[in-house]
Amino acid sequence: MMFPQVRLSLLDRSRTRSGEPDEAALGHTVARARRAEQLGYHRFWVAEHHAVPGIASGSPPVLIAAVAARTDRIRVGSGGVMLPNHQPIVVAEQFAMLEALFPGRIDLGAGRSLGFTPPVRRALRRDAAGPDTFAADLAELRAYLDGTAPVTVRPRLDRPVPLFVLATGRGLAVAGDAGLPVVLGGPALDRDGIGEELADYRARVRAAGAQPYVVVSRDVLVADSVAAARELALPEAWALAAARTTGQFPALEPVDPGRPLSARQRTVVEDAVGRTVHGDEAAVADELRDLLARTGADELLASTSTFDRAALGESDARLVRMFRRDG
Repeated sequence: MMFPQVRLSLLDRSRTRSGEPDEAALGHTVARARRAEQLGYHRFWVAEHHAVPGIASGSPPVLIAAVAARTDRIRVGSGGVMLPNHQPIVVAEQFAMLEALFPGRIDLGAGRSLGFTPPVRRALRRDAAGPDTFAADLAELRAYLDGTAPVTVRPRLDRPVPLFVLATGRGLAVAGDAGLPVVLGGPALDRDGIGEELADYRARVRAAGAQPYVVVSRDVLVADSVAAARELALPEAWALAAARTTGQFPALEPVDPGRPLSARQRTVVEDAVGRTVHGDEAAVADELRDLLARTGADELLASTSTFDRAALGESDARLVRMFRRDG
């Protein structure tokens, strides 16, 4: 097999699409999860974004319950719950309930990101200039989950919910000192020193008496050719360019070759497409092999979206075939 030691999972952000109501995005998330289970993906995670026009998922626990209720075997979780927005005990109660309802299938990925814009941060009662309490919040959450906190969350479980840390550079050290699995994505994966940072993470985990586990998250699109895959990457890249220049992250739109873009927007689009692993199966396999070799990752969490749902489904299927194929 091409990637015999690496698990393959999906992150779906419930991206909205122009001309459709938001609930259509949530319906597609559930449908994609059912298809991911049929294809053999290991996990299916959902996201937390508040008041973002392009994303319908603001409450991971509710969406996880919907996905888990419509699937049978695949692990379902959050990529992630943003601890600055919540009391740790409430998060622990939500995920303990999910684990009780869907035993052995629930994951909790926890991150530290604040709201997308100042008005959203105010609505969440968060101050970007406030103290960073992520490490303390994570430790408190973990204590509730493993039953060592001063109070016992209900329902009480005889097993902890697996806890993952969504990390940037600083988060790697937090995850390592806590002895927890880490999820790493975005520009952090392209830093020159990422190999050394991950080596430090692994050393910290082992010093904490645990085994390191690294999940890398990357946008991946597989099509008949590089040109076809690039076209699939453009709607997400255009949305990112709009967000960088207008402050609004919009719904996905169909590809328009004549779309007018400023010089700054063109730069953002090309950068975003360049960070997407895209192409035919051979090209994608080569790039993923390099990524997995550089990071020594145990799992790939593909986080792709595009306007064309049928093409996205075909890309999901091709990616699974690549991981299973004898090489």
